[in-house]
Amino acid sequence: MTDTIFALSSGRPPAAIAIVRISGPNAHEVATALAGSLPASRHAALRRLRTAQGATLDQALVLVFPGPATATGEDLVELHLHGGRAVVAAVEAALDALPHTRRAEPGEFTRRALLNGRIDLAQAEGLADLLEAETEQQRRAALDMAEGGLSRTVAGWLDRLVTAVALVEAGLDFGEEDDVAAAPAPDVRGMVAPIAGDMATVLARPSVERLRDGLLVVLAGPRNAGKSSLFNALLGREAAIVTDIAGTTRDVLEASVVRSGMAFRLVDTAGLTEQTDDPIEAIGIARAQTLMSGADVVLWLGDPDHAPPAAIRIGARHDERCHDPAAVDLTTSTSDMASIDRLWDLLAMRAEVAAGSGTTALHQRQRDLIATAAHELAHVDDQDALLDAERIRVANKCLAAILGRDATEAMLDALFGRFCLGK
Repeated sequence: MTDTIFALSSGRPPAAIAIVRISGPNAHEVATALAGSLPASRHAALRRLRTAQGATLDQALVLVFPGPATATGEDLVELHLHGGRAVVAAVEAALDALPHTRRAEPGEFTRRALLNGRIDLAQAEGLADLLEAETEQQRRAALDMAEGGLSRTVAGWLDRLVTAVALVEAGLDFGEEDDVAAAPAPDVRGMVAPIAGDMATVLARPSVERLRDGLLVVLAGPRNAGKSSLFNALLGREAAIVTDIAGTTRDVLEASVVRSGMAFRLVDTAGLTEQTDDPIEAIGIARAQTLMSGADVVLWLGDPDHAPPAAIRIGARHDERCHDPAAVDLTTSTSDMASIDRLWDLLAMRAEVAAGSGTTALHQRQRDLIATAAHELAHVDDQDALLDAERIRVANKCLAAILGRDATEAMLDALFGRFCLGK
């Protein structure tokens, strides 16, 4: 028999109100043991909660939700208590004393929702991301997944593959019969190629890891170009040593910052030069070049004609130096904070484009599965029906795995271990 579980689902006390959720086959009986008669379904009513010995625990609002149309797919009860620590502890102790009733494990409410078909695995992963979201961009992406954005897309692909599977299997099962053999061969490749194309579009979306770590912005250019001064100005603090001596920065400096609801990783690099006798500086230059090649955005503070492709060309120290406005994208000065704000605005625009604002961000697991499915569908060629059938079967299996239709216990343990108690 499945245990009935309970947990505090609101914030940690003290608080104005504390919400304790009870879910499971005996949820209504458990609530009755504390509150006496229960209110009508989905109606709040005030009840006096008592221990088995009749001692008063609290006066609380009680709400009853009959399964399966609940958050967990089971009978569910919410107790809205006064939010003091002692009140919550007393009610939890009374619940824990009842038979077949125990405290929930982290994420167990959501895990039951998954097992009972109320949500799928992609939505559960979105909920976990939502609980961990630290920026507005992360919140929007996580909410889209939690509300089924990716799930609807994947379910649509699976529906579209049904016809392709049926045509291939019909050819395999009845290909020797005269009426089927006389019919033109189905264009299975033409059916699955658009699906593979849609998958490629989704794979271009950002990863959850990228949104969490932030857009990688690398400041690059020759020695004494003003990189460290701009780095400090963007951060609003003295993170890098700044001197008039060329080559002061010989290694990589990195700092994270949240701006306009987005995470950024700013990296100050060693000044680039064609020749150096300093082995330490040479290592710093090599690291700078590696970072530039993998950056989302390069802020180039050198000769505009030598700027890397797609770099933002910065005319630094515009209060000290003259820059051709047509040759640079933006001029900045650490004594002109309005210019630093304009640079942040430009970075925010780049971040919105790079991260695909408002779209679902993919986990690496989801990305790998979609990539495998797209690869298989791209190789369907109508030449070998048996091989095409196998390719479509593999693609279907990958898509089903995104929704958790073959999720293992180990996978679920790892996912729901990220959740808090009561969720």
